[in-house]
Amino acid sequence: MRIPLSWLREYAQVPADASAEDVMAELVKVGLEEEDVHRPTDSISGPIVVGQVLSIVKEEQTNGKTINWCQVRVVPEGTEQTLTFEGIDPSGVQGVICGAHNFVEGDKVVVTLPGAVLPGDFEISARQTYGHLSAGMIASSRELGIGDDHDGIIVLARLGLDPEIGADAMELLGLYDQAAEINVTPDRSYAFSIRGVAREYAHATGTPYTDPASLVTVDAASAPGHPVKLADAAGIYGKDGCDRFLTRKVTNVNPALPTPPWMASRLNLAGMRSISLVVDISNYVMLELGQPLHFYDADQLTGEITVRRANPGETLKTLDSKERKLHVEDLLITDGSGAIGIAGVMGGSATEVSGSTSTVLIEAAHFEPISIARSRRRHKLPSEASKRFERGVDWNVADVAAQRAVDLLVELAGGTATTEITDEGTKPAAVLIDLPAGFASALIGIDYTEEQITWALGEIGAEIENVEGGYRVTAPSWRPDLDTKQDLVEEIARLVGYHLIPATLPTAPPGRGLSRVQGQRRRVVAALADAGLTEVLSYPFVTKVQNNTFGAPEAGEVKAVKLNNPMSSEYGFMRTSILPGLLGIARRNHGRGFRDLALYEAGQVFLPGETLGTATIPPLGARPSEEELEALYNGLPHQPTHIAAVLTGHDSPVAAAHTPRVYDWADALDTAKLVGDVLGVDIVVSQGSHQAFHPGRTAALALRNGTHVGYAGELHPKLLAELDLPERTVAMEINADELFESAADVIVAKEISTFPISTQDVALVVDSTVVAAEVLETLREGAGELLEDLALFDVYSGTGIPEGKKSLAFGLRFRANDRTLTAEEASEARAAAVALAAERFGAVQR
Repeated sequence: MRIPLSWLREYAQVPADASAEDVMAELVKVGLEEEDVHRPTDSISGPIVVGQVLSIVKEEQTNGKTINWCQVRVVPEGTEQTLTFEGIDPSGVQGVICGAHNFVEGDKVVVTLPGAVLPGDFEISARQTYGHLSAGMIASSRELGIGDDHDGIIVLARLGLDPEIGADAMELLGLYDQAAEINVTPDRSYAFSIRGVAREYAHATGTPYTDPASLVTVDAASAPGHPVKLADAAGIYGKDGCDRFLTRKVTNVNPALPTPPWMASRLNLAGMRSISLVVDISNYVMLELGQPLHFYDADQLTGEITVRRANPGETLKTLDSKERKLHVEDLLITDGSGAIGIAGVMGGSATEVSGSTSTVLIEAAHFEPISIARSRRRHKLPSEASKRFERGVDWNVADVAAQRAVDLLVELAGGTATTEITDEGTKPAAVLIDLPAGFASALIGIDYTEEQITWALGEIGAEIENVEGGYRVTAPSWRPDLDTKQDLVEEIARLVGYHLIPATLPTAPPGRGLSRVQGQRRRVVAALADAGLTEVLSYPFVTKVQNNTFGAPEAGEVKAVKLNNPMSSEYGFMRTSILPGLLGIARRNHGRGFRDLALYEAGQVFLPGETLGTATIPPLGARPSEEELEALYNGLPHQPTHIAAVLTGHDSPVAAAHTPRVYDWADALDTAKLVGDVLGVDIVVSQGSHQAFHPGRTAALALRNGTHVGYAGELHPKLLAELDLPERTVAMEINADELFESAADVIVAKEISTFPISTQDVALVVDSTVVAAEVLETLREGAGELLEDLALFDVYSGTGIPEGKKSLAFGLRFRANDRTLTAEEASEARAAAVALAAERFGAVQR
């Protein structure tokens, strides 16, 4: 919201020398956010004066254009020219070339003299053009930055002005004014008006405030006005879309009259362009009082006005000349011809005010915010009116705003007011809020006195009644955001002063902290970072193809959550795997020259069950029942936490006497095992198969109880070629929730034995189809309790190994907790392990 200071001064005591920064500094004290400062003088400077055209000589040019060679007096006759910029004639008469033709000799115009600077850093100087020395320019509205009219220059008499020659035109046109721009949060709709901001400025400074609504005397109705019917038969959440609809009529309006410079200047500073006098009056009243108005050409209306919901298939051509297909939830303003406007959003073109309008029907209504917000979003039609209606408008100001518009149409447009008034609707009940004594002090931490509480609530316009145990507060009609006792405390805190609130840290309650799963997750992500991987975050939105590729080990359709309103039509599904996003990040980094990458992400995937969503949405304003809550929870997709990693390139930088190693499938497997080790969970590795991974270089990951938890290995070459990633890129993905659930609450460290270890190796020849991990588990089982550790350190096939066979070499570590093992004991355990491997796989020692 932009607040022109000249306008604000009419209702608040703003010092004459106060700048926009000064005003914003005061408004910040009461919780409004400063945004920007707007000053015409930042882009325009004088000398810009009132001039009178003495003569016009029309000269045709070879290009077919006719220009005017004008003599313009810029100081009163007989008065000395005091300006000394180069090109200013001391006689007070300037020779100026002008291409416009909408003025005649004797007209008073705006002249920008040499030395002036116009918007766009356009400097005015004396220039030789069309065979003359043109020393200045006769300005249009667009050239001065105060309007869009560029068809002709400004003729002051047409604006109702007859200033003295040589007068400062910048002051005349309000160009010395400035505006403070504030950010209005959705809960403070009253600040979308000069009325509301002036009240806040008075709160901040402790100075008197004049409510502009109090300065308007509303006419008494002499007879019913235009017939109106409120017929909303399908209110959203049971609330009528319109609970007040007021009309006033003004006849004999002259729409061709110009908008006064003071009004055009204020509208421009407030961020709204001047369009025409009648439209400008509507916008001016809205900015001043916060009540949006709509003006109809009364002669174009047919019969009774009805406020209702749209019918199926109904359409409306709005003021922006677009034909819009209406939704049955849209609240409409209609007459005998059909829809003539989307309530609170935009009117229809059939009844808009035009240059031939002579009778204006003024609409001042109060609409239910949800209806307006939905229509605005549905039709992508943001407007100043909808911005206010969807946040809440004062129910009681409609008649005042309509009267203010009537007065301005009479004063500025030559209209004749009528006292035929229609005011349909029922006033809503006042909002009563009980505020217990001491509640504000307990909530904020300041001992507020009774005087401070009653003063603060009185300042915002609330009525306070002392009752047993505290206060009963009637919220003012212009504050629809006040519903609870907490809302009242917020008002007390900001008006008494935020600066008085002590900055103290609360004492953490005992027995709290991270939950079991939160602690487990933190340990895992910290361990992966410590291992040299970089954590990244990717979007959870993926394509259908990506879900089908990564979401299941075999080709087929993967059930996934489809978005109704995706950010991109291509990425219209929620992910069932984290790898698509990780690979996308790896691809972007690789394309930018970062070739050695070790990335990981911990996040949710989305796995829909049999039921997704609910048939209906519970209404607002009431807590859903237990059955409704259960249905909502049941309609949510399962969202387990997955941890995934992608490694590509080399494991370390190139250095002298060091050759970095290329990441391979073992690194992906080690990363998955690291997750299990941190949680104290054994991960069983076996030969796996997944369409996104390389055949034969894929490990399936499972728990000891057989629960499958993920995959690790080298990605499929075709997939890597499609993604333009290096060969041998490896990855792993694991269901962390399964690991969290199976992990012990407390991981107990193993006792460190003081007895020496006994190490023995064994190499077994088995069929090439035998999975090494299965042989390892068999050796572990056969070795018994004395085995402390077991690892595969070599796989060999070639010379000395029969065709179709391979050699697996294992290192076995034996130790006893109560004695030093003998060589015989270690050998016996080793032999038992080899015997079990021979029994199950036909393994033969090399």
